[in-house]
Amino acid sequence: MDYKNILVINLMHIGDLMLATPVLRTLRANYPDARITLLADKKLRDLVEFNPHIDECMLIDKKGEDDRLGAFIRYIGKVRAKHFDLVINLHRNERASALAAFSGAKHIVGYSKPGFSLFFDKVMQNPSVAHHIGQGPFQLFPPHKYVPGWKHQVTAHIEVLKEAVGVTIIDDGGLEMQLPPGAEEKAAALWEEHFDRDEKVVAFNIGASWETKRWPDSYFAKCADNLISRGYAVAFFGGPMDTEFVESCVSQMKEKDSPRIHVFTGKVSLGVLAGMLRRCVLFLTTDSGPMHIGVAMNVPIVTMFGASPVPGFYPYDEKDVLIKAPEPCHPCGIHKCPHEGETNLGCMKHMPPKLIMKYVDELLEKYEDKVGNMPSHYGKYQCRVIEPTMDEAVAAMDR
Repeated sequence: MDYKNILVINLMHIGDLMLATPVLRTLRANYPDARITLLADKKLRDLVEFNPHIDECMLIDKKGEDDRLGAFIRYIGKVRAKHFDLVINLHRNERASALAAFSGAKHIVGYSKPGFSLFFDKVMQNPSVAHHIGQGPFQLFPPHKYVPGWKHQVTAHIEVLKEAVGVTIIDDGGLEMQLPPGAEEKAAALWEEHFDRDEKVVAFNIGASWETKRWPDSYFAKCADNLISRGYAVAFFGGPMDTEFVESCVSQMKEKDSPRIHVFTGKVSLGVLAGMLRRCVLFLTTDSGPMHIGVAMNVPIVTMFGASPVPGFYPYDEKDVLIKAPEPCHPCGIHKCPHEGETNLGCMKHMPPKLIMKYVDELLEKYEDKVGNMPSHYGKYQCRVIEPTMDEAVAAMDR
């Protein structure tokens, strides 16, 4: 079908929105003359507002003026007034499902909550996210079996385009982000203010939305000490909610008074963050939104996955390294670890700094002289996954 006016909905968080960008490129390849609009969370506008594959970015203030029922109904009216002939929903929650269902579009496809799905022409399951399968009578009551996702989120989104929309050209250019006006200039100014011209900077992102995704502060501190002692600078990023974690990390460092420590946590916009990340030689990060921004900025990444399922959300670039927790309960998908005492957050504790630094050093040796000139990687998105045994993890622990 030849669609002329297309809306893509993704109201999720930083990483989820970044993982939707290959959809926009593929849609443009298949419908070069169509008007393509993206509907996203207003606070994340820096990530997508200037994407070259869309004509318009509609923004909804999820936690502000559009959060009330009356305001939300009026927002649906704004969507209906656009007279879309195709709506693709890439966010399976009530708000996004309602926007799609009541959009008035001629054709509505994608992920949906039950009830709203009655208004969809084609509903797809999302094989990248976890499924909780009921084990009680009629599979309605707990306990539930946790089944992690088995396909990457980008792959799942592309399948929506192929099966529900009927696209024939797959143009997956990886994760993309175009900096908003002024962000590059601000990033350049901050860089010049804080770093020497030839200084090599390693970026740290130590926060995460779940407790079970956070590597211990003390481990980050040891990695930072190691790098600073070898002449690297360390730049801490993250949002305002990560400030406490960064302060705790720095306080545990032997090099806590070093001029090579630079803290930008909670101080820069997403656009400026991106501009600074692409000047870094490496990004050591948890499974988090900034990790996916780092992928889009083509900076080498080392990341640790504890509770997170690897197949669904690994960094989408072959040069990156993911270390998977050796715990038998990985991946649990639980936001708060149910274990107590020494076994609490054992998944993260059993990926010690010595083990992680092995792969940090490998990537630094390979890429640290290529900042600003990273090789092209179109179509090469399966990152390297390291699966240490428990014996290897224990052997790398400090004694």
